[in-house]
Amino acid sequence: MATENNNVPVLSIRDLRTYFHTQEGVSRAVDGVSYDVFRGGTLGVVGESGCGKSVTALSILRLIPTPPGEIVSGEIQLEGQDLLGLPMKKMRSIRGNQISMIFQEPMTSLNPVFTIGNQLSKVFRLHQNLSRKKADKKAIEILYACEIPSPERVMNAYPHQLSGGMRQRAMIAMALGGNPKVLIADEPTTALDVTIQAQILDLILRLKKEFGMAMILITHNLGIVAKGAQRVVVMYAGEKVEEADVSDIFERSQHPYTKALMNSIPVLGKRTKFLEEIKGVVPAPFRFIPGCKFADRCPEVIAQCLETRPQPRERERGHWVACFC
Repeated sequence: MATENNNVPVLSIRDLRTYFHTQEGVSRAVDGVSYDVFRGGTLGVVGESGCGKSVTALSILRLIPTPPGEIVSGEIQLEGQDLLGLPMKKMRSIRGNQISMIFQEPMTSLNPVFTIGNQLSKVFRLHQNLSRKKADKKAIEILYACEIPSPERVMNAYPHQLSGGMRQRAMIAMALGGNPKVLIADEPTTALDVTIQAQILDLILRLKKEFGMAMILITHNLGIVAKGAQRVVVMYAGEKVEEADVSDIFERSQHPYTKALMNSIPVLGKRTKFLEEIKGVVPAPFRFIPGCKFADRCPEVIAQCLETRPQPRERERGHWVACFC
């Protein structure tokens, strides 16, 4: 089983910028994001809806629709290989094989007119060049590993015939079919019952260890991050505002936005009439802001914040913050 090696990132993102050209203007969905994903480790990426978490993941896989989207600049390297410079045919061989993704909603990610078995065995035929018979056998084995009862029956089922939790398990099986080096889990427990959410998260974390993968865990649920990640990237309005070990994020967060996120979490046993809110709204992505994008909502804002964009800097060992305060 692989373990995290802080010296060897399997996936590196540097100054990634992904823009969308709209009628309102240029939407800077991802605006200069950098982070590393290490072997055997889990990186949590958190932030409210629209902050660029999922667009960053889609950029890694080069699944941004063009037009209107465009990866304007930056680097994405998988074990030193530049993914942005690869021909699309080569990139297709990497998707699902070296990098896989569990999407937010399995009902829209699975093809409704093909059985689960047809879609899953195709992964093995495509990436491992197996015969139909051997691919079906591998598909049953991976469904069993994903804790799906009666996998032979599920092989013949269509997506609409399965529950939400079962569909998500089938999506996990499909993502693991190529034995990837990096697994991207994008809100993997969205729209599931609370008890099923816990089961799915436990399953993903267990399989991640068994397969020795690195993982990017995208979520807005800080509880999921606390349970499953070693490091955390906090995003706001397309930018990385803070990155640190998970314990530091929860115990010693330093960016005003991260602090506000922590204060908005209900604490068991703490009586309060109202939860603390982050006043104001996220700026429109097509609005150009010369300074800090959080300045309009920040209780610690100073004049410099309105004029200059703060860049992430290492305040303490391994703790990066994009803030002048």
